[in-house]
Amino acid sequence: MNPVIDGILMTEGSYTNNPNDRGGATNWGITEATARANGYQGDMRDMTRAEAYSILENNYWIKPGFELISQISWPVAFELCDAAVNIGPRLPCLWLQRWLNALNREQKNYQDIKVDGHIGPMTITALQVFIAWRGREGEHVLVEALNCSQGAYYLNITEERPQNEDFIYGWIKNRVT
Repeated sequence: MNPVIDGILMTEGSYTNNPNDRGGATNWGITEATARANGYQGDMRDMTRAEAYSILENNYWIKPGFELISQISWPVAFELCDAAVNIGPRLPCLWLQRWLNALNREQKNYQDIKVDGHIGPMTITALQVFIAWRGREGEHVLVEALNCSQGAYYLNITEERPQNEDFIYGWIKNRVT
């Protein structure tokens, strides 16, 4: 079992269908659209933990490359995966790449990487060098930096769509920690 996915399932909990949530019917953090795209045809209330686990692991852990990140840093991988479940994997990947570029001391420690939202060999190498250079403190700072980006994202989408005020407190409390 993957402790990151287990943790996300605990955070996400059970079925919801808030009219202000653009995701609509959701169970275990899986929207109905995502469930259908992954072959689930049942009522969202009936989705099992095992079915949700499989979707989460495939779409928000393996496909975006966070499994590769976990081989370097579990905290960074958890932060990226948790954000991806809530907003999709592209933005967390972009945030990681942007922060790695900002933290490389004007390319003294490693070259800037392309900010394209895809975790590839250059992103992995940059993260390895950053963690080797800064250690656990750097890992903590990187997670905090990712949280800064995530919090700014939530503020922006709430200012653009007042209905998100129903959710922002919980997003900050549960996701930006």
